[in-house]
Amino acid sequence: MAVLLVVIVVLRLRRRTEARSRFDEKMTVFIVLALGIVLAPTEVGQGIAHFLGQLVGGVSKANQ
Repeated sequence: MAVLLVVIVVLRLRRRTEARSRFDEKMTVFIVLALGIVLAPTEVGQGIAHFLGQLVGGVSKANQ
């Protein structure tokens, strides 16, 4: 399911910005949120969350 959602997101984001309607943009957001919900409890999702946490922590320490 996650792979299918990734393919859909990639195909939707490859379209030109000018060609998108508000409905298309809302649908893309909904699909990305669904992908996040599907990935979050998996090891891949946890790894991404851990990586992003380290990245944010490194950036905040660099700004001090």
